[in-house]
Amino acid sequence: MKLSVIIPVYNESATIAQVVSDVLAVCLGGPPGNVEKEIVIVNDGSTDETAQVLEDLAARTPGLKIVHHAQNRGKGAAIRTAIEHITGDLAITQDADLEYTPQDYPALLAPFEDPTVQIVYGSRNLQPNPRSTWSFYWGGRLLSWIANVLYGSRITDEATGYKVFRTDLLRSLDLQPSRFEFCPEVTGKILRRSIEIHEVPISYRPRSFAEGKKIDWHDGLSAIWTLVKFRFGRPG
Repeated sequence: MKLSVIIPVYNESATIAQVVSDVLAVCLGGPPGNVEKEIVIVNDGSTDETAQVLEDLAARTPGLKIVHHAQNRGKGAAIRTAIEHITGDLAITQDADLEYTPQDYPALLAPFEDPTVQIVYGSRNLQPNPRSTWSFYWGGRLLSWIANVLYGSRITDEATGYKVFRTDLLRSLDLQPSRFEFCPEVTGKILRRSIEIHEVPISYRPRSFAEGKKIDWHDGLSAIWTLVKFRFGRPG
């Protein structure tokens, strides 16, 4: 079994090396037996020192795959580019800002011991975790509630950064997003197919906007529209 770790990165020169180190360090036991890892990083037109940091990482990390966008195109576009380069049986999205810990990978992979499981979300709301702001927390809960009302699901964290897919399912979704609407598009298309989204609790260490957090209220409105669009539009 091989796990492809997809890391979109934009202006994260201070954290990307630590994220890669953490991904490499985590020990994966199943399913079943040992799990091989590959890391695919898409540098989404960073304007800081990210490109140089990645070049240094590549020089000392055999097998690390790095793809560069000439201009910033958004998280969704970076993930779509990464999908073209992954070779794993499973794929996980990994943010480059240290809010999520790869130590949660074993828990995220465990449900795939059941061959019928297609997708797993890591939920920040199934165990106590810090919150960046109340508005950000309740905005995320609102998105989950809207998804549940629209699609009849029971998910607790629609906007989580940890989503794990069987790779053939991920490729079949014909994703179109450029920015943060990746999450609601995936959720909408998966639930329209009546595929169950499994959730496991994960740890979360939020950073502030002063520390570089990029998502804002405009992305929240876009996410709501995306959930509505894929509920009533043509199935993906």
